[in-house]
Amino acid sequence: MASLVTVCGRDIKIEGTFIRTARLDGEKYRFIEDPAPIVEALKKNGTRVDLFTFMQRLPETSPKFSYPMEWDNFAALRISSFDNWWTKQIGFKARNKAKQAEKRGASIREIPFDDALVHGIWEIYNETPIRQGKRFPHYGMTVEQIRRYAGTFLDHSVFIGAFSNDKLIGFIKLTWDETRTQAGLMHIVSMVKERDKAPTNALVAQAVRSCADRNIPYLVYSNFAYGKKQQDSLSDFKERNGFERIDVPRYFVPLTAVGQMSFNLGMHHRLVDRVPESLMSKLRELRGSWYARTLQSRTESV
Repeated sequence: MASLVTVCGRDIKIEGTFIRTARLDGEKYRFIEDPAPIVEALKKNGTRVDLFTFMQRLPETSPKFSYPMEWDNFAALRISSFDNWWTKQIGFKARNKAKQAEKRGASIREIPFDDALVHGIWEIYNETPIRQGKRFPHYGMTVEQIRRYAGTFLDHSVFIGAFSNDKLIGFIKLTWDETRTQAGLMHIVSMVKERDKAPTNALVAQAVRSCADRNIPYLVYSNFAYGKKQQDSLSDFKERNGFERIDVPRYFVPLTAVGQMSFNLGMHHRLVDRVPESLMSKLRELRGSWYARTLQSRTESV
């Protein structure tokens, strides 16, 4: 169970049982210019914290601090203008996909965060319990849960919707950091039954335009690689749309003896990241097959 504490005016999320790890709430959308005061405050905080971790924002790819570090990565798109992205950073297949929504009657536009959007997100989230061969964690959320979940960082965010016959069929929540240096796709989901319109491609195109209009130089689509998992259909999608892997420092600051021991032994990594990729690939295939059969069984029983 995660807990939140406020330290030096920043919300810090603390997770873990044996190893208590702290990080910025909204990490990858919020960054730290001077970590030293936060590190000292966490040491004196009444809540036990063993390890504090944080990342550098783009384009700062060289280590700035002397804390222990490892390399993390972003899937990032460098933006100078929408036209440059459209004509030089992506190929004709990606452009055709981005045009497909409009050709098939869908429209893309920035939209306010209101009751209509929350209800539209609820319908998208509850369309199917399985996405990309695994359980979709937001399936089953209530309207009020979605309102709270999607309603964070509203003063630093814009929502983009894809519509077909005035019905929301996909959306993006685009959230930028404090300096407007990089904006991240905090949420990007489309209806599976509307995939023939390629709304996700069109949404990404509008996200690029929205960043260009605001002079935000980097659009980030989470990580390019996760642990030992280097390439899959999602990373292929990112690459086709001009995103590239950019490595940035991630720092780990031990605050207790337990934190120091866990870092020295590599226990700050997830257990799944220690499994060989050859085995994980087979396990993902089995998981995907099992979920596909489960979904088919549920559909046939309706």
